[in-house]
Amino acid sequence: MFDTANTYSNGLSEVILGNAIKKLGLPRGEVVVFNPVMPSYEDKFVKLTGKTPDEQGLVNQYGLSCKHIFASIKASLERLQLDYVDLLQCHHFDNDTPFEETMQALHDVVKAGYARYIGMSSCYAYQFHAMQSYAIHHNLTPFISMQNQYSLIYREEEREMFPTLKMFGVGSIPWSPLGRGLLTRPFGERSKRGDSDWVLNMWDYGGPQKIVSHVEEISKKRGISMAQVAIAWILSEDGVTAPIVGTTSIQNLEDILNALDVKLTEEEIKYLEEPYRVQTPMIR
Repeated sequence: MFDTANTYSNGLSEVILGNAIKKLGLPRGEVVVFNPVMPSYEDKFVKLTGKTPDEQGLVNQYGLSCKHIFASIKASLERLQLDYVDLLQCHHFDNDTPFEETMQALHDVVKAGYARYIGMSSCYAYQFHAMQSYAIHHNLTPFISMQNQYSLIYREEEREMFPTLKMFGVGSIPWSPLGRGLLTRPFGERSKRGDSDWVLNMWDYGGPQKIVSHVEEISKKRGISMAQVAIAWILSEDGVTAPIVGTTSIQNLEDILNALDVKLTEEEIKYLEEPYRVQTPMIR
């Protein structure tokens, strides 16, 4: 399963994946490709250009409008050199576009054959509920997945999102299951990613340090990596289908895959979860 999008490396990730599939002659039916279509954050536009997207005439070149959804998926398919993606996801909720328009457009994308299924990512439970209910009640294509932030470091999804997903029978494919890398190394150990990640500064409630130390302790007792402990934990959680991980190393990828063979005890799971404290929801 490959997670790629038009904004990842400005579309280059799609080009690389498409070339790899073609060069290696991979059977299309054995490769799962999902592609998020993304709204754009107005504050980032203003910071970079001094103008809002609308002031630059980009009203239909971002967000989850019908026009942008179709333009985005067509451009992505061209870069991927594919006829369809397996899963088209809304990367975030778009407050500027009626969700009724979004759900109709996503349904039309599926009917056009550009995507097999649709999913949602990074939104509040009430927003997901509204979109999913609208699709069901109007005989449109419903979501089959939710890509939400979830890890030992951030577990707010357990309060409302996971019960909502269970009610609708929708699977969770969490992003950042390694806590943006925090769960892969002893607390305080620096990395290039950690030094440049502004989100890490938001986790300042004291919990991460204790959580990371518990992960490290179990990894030493088990003789496995901290990443394997973190992934084994998330795979033990009800409702999680497949966590989404990112790495630039084959060695790290193989290490993470070995977590599939790790089964944590109830005592270990309880020990890992004990330090967690309530946080302000983060949906981006």
